[in-house]
Amino acid sequence: MVKRDIFDRTKVKQKLQKMKSKISFGQRIIVFVLVAVFAAGFVATPFASADNISSEISRLQQENAEYDEKVAALENQAVGYEDAIEKLAAKIAALQGKIDENTRQQERLKREIAEAEKELQKQKDLLGVNIRTMYLEGDISTLEMLASSKNLSDFVDKEQYRNSVQDKIKVTLEKIQALRLKLKSQKDAVDLLLNEQVAQQSQLNSSRQKQNSMLAYNQAQRNEFNRKTEKNQQRIEELIAAQRRANFSPDGGYYFLRFPGSAREFNPANYPYANAGFGMSPGPGCVDNDGPDRWGYCTRQCVSFAAWAVEASGREAPMYYGNARDWVSAAYARGIPVYRTPRPGDVAISTSGYWGHAMYVQSVSGDNFYSLEYNGGLNGLPSHQTRTWNY
Repeated sequence: MVKRDIFDRTKVKQKLQKMKSKISFGQRIIVFVLVAVFAAGFVATPFASADNISSEISRLQQENAEYDEKVAALENQAVGYEDAIEKLAAKIAALQGKIDENTRQQERLKREIAEAEKELQKQKDLLGVNIRTMYLEGDISTLEMLASSKNLSDFVDKEQYRNSVQDKIKVTLEKIQALRLKLKSQKDAVDLLLNEQVAQQSQLNSSRQKQNSMLAYNQAQRNEFNRKTEKNQQRIEELIAAQRRANFSPDGGYYFLRFPGSAREFNPANYPYANAGFGMSPGPGCVDNDGPDRWGYCTRQCVSFAAWAVEASGREAPMYYGNARDWVSAAYARGIPVYRTPRPGDVAISTSGYWGHAMYVQSVSGDNFYSLEYNGGLNGLPSHQTRTWNY
């Protein structure tokens, strides 16, 4: 940044006059050019550096805004994935309930079929016994059956019994066979339904896995954007920290803006925006509910307090001068004199850093001046400092 002795043109001229007596005309030209380039380089450096900081902060802020938009879009997309996963999970759960019920029904049918098979075999065995019995009885002639019967009634009972047994066995076999076929048909239907449900469940699980995979990828993207945002924010904080350091130790010293009129004393506690909003957004305008104040500055900033202090001291406040680092050029453009030595009532300006810093000079003692200021620590709070101007 600029050193004060670069701006002491009298000293520079004196040194050049002494050198003229010792060097040739050509050497004088070379020395003059080198000194001019050297001085110009130092003069331009603070502003170029501040512009670079400004551009970097703006770029980082723009990147963060883009990352925030992408994260918001991904979050909306993630809601869709999560909703789809929840619906799939509900379908899978409902389907699993049906599968469990059908599985129980399948097992019940298996048991009933097994019981029907056993009963059928039992009836078949009984039928075999009865058939053998009737076959043996069939070898006896009707005459012999009549002869062995006590009476005709006994003969009729034997005939009816045999016919009854035959009919009962036939009906039982038909019922058991029908039940067996019915159970088999029901089991086949349940088996088919289970196969379809299992296949459907597999498809739903596959869809859920895909949704989970997409959600995981979505989360990874959000994490990456958040990581980049955090990295940019750390860089912004570093730049702001550099500004905070510059506020208390400016590389180029101070410029003192002297506004017309005599300055009277005032109470700095009467600053009207002490309880107003405060923010440190690097973008233009007041976007953190922090103004602007009636002079065109964001509230609780150094420039807002400095403008008020000039007005409170009985003079016309500087309005719409911009950031503190812009006040020197703004003052020149408005015919406000700018000095490198302070006087009480001046506004001291540091052009170091991104924003620069503005302070009201309350008093001067030798190489020091006593300042009243706001936001020196980038915290939106008032402070007073003893600063050295002649170094």
